[in-house]
Amino acid sequence: MERWASNDLLVGPLISTDLSLDTERSNVRVTYQGSPGTVIEAMVLKAFPNCIAVPHKRSEGALEAVESSLADKAVLTIESSSIGSFHQSYDLLLSHNLQIVQEVQTDVELCLLALPGVQKDDLQTIFSHPQAYVWAPALDFAQCEYSLSNLGVSKKNVDHGAAGAEIISKQNLRDAGVIGSAQSAELYRLNILECNFQDASPNVTRYLVLARTANIPSEYEQYKTSIVFGLEEGPGILHKALVAFWKRDLNLTKIESRPNRGKPMRTLGTEKQFNYIFYVDFEASVAEIPAQNALKELEEIASFLRVLGCYPSTTI
Repeated sequence: MERWASNDLLVGPLISTDLSLDTERSNVRVTYQGSPGTVIEAMVLKAFPNCIAVPHKRSEGALEAVESSLADKAVLTIESSSIGSFHQSYDLLLSHNLQIVQEVQTDVELCLLALPGVQKDDLQTIFSHPQAYVWAPALDFAQCEYSLSNLGVSKKNVDHGAAGAEIISKQNLRDAGVIGSAQSAELYRLNILECNFQDASPNVTRYLVLARTANIPSEYEQYKTSIVFGLEEGPGILHKALVAFWKRDLNLTKIESRPNRGKPMRTLGTEKQFNYIFYVDFEASVAEIPAQNALKELEEIASFLRVLGCYPSTTI
């Protein structure tokens, strides 16, 4: 069982009291999974208007770039209001030694794009990335399933919508469309056949910004804390873990369970059961005494406990 030697370790590698997230500083290198013209790139440029946006093919590569100081921050897609959690993003939070320094929520508008002069009736194929492509930064097919069914077209998988837009533009495909962003339309000179093509509106995506170190919060309003922990065996053990927060009036905003890859099964009596770890977000700063006491109580029944970050949440 890992133990905290001091309150400083409760919040991980936090180094200053400056709350600035460098959103205005130029030359901040912000990396993400995707390419120019993707929805996530648009979010990065809006959240960090003076940054250098650095695309990666894989989310893991983006996080590794920050760990190796090739980039300052990484943006990770964590949840969509339309399709739920991005489970592999949670796994990456545990497997990399980075701190969550900010949460950004944005309403994502997906568009149906095609070459100039092409109408909906001309479309036979739609490019986008599928739900099965778990590392994709957004699951456009999954978010537009109903709208696509009304078109009666075949679907062709690409890594992301911008890749499909590039294919249509370069190959001059007049019977194909793509689900993508308005930025893709501008970049690849396509027309927008329909805005808000996603099935549900609002279609909010939640992103996490990660860095090697984070800031010690000097004020507590609007702060969230993310943790991950495993639990020892025993009846009602998850209930006991959550009560530690309830007793201190700490509001939990997210609970996510994932398989414990280090120990995927456990024995309870004569039966083998799946073994889980739990990700929890709660509204408080770890600099606050109630949060510290809740974490100390949780530590007593946890097989491990790690604070992933303490950060503000913003909407753009």
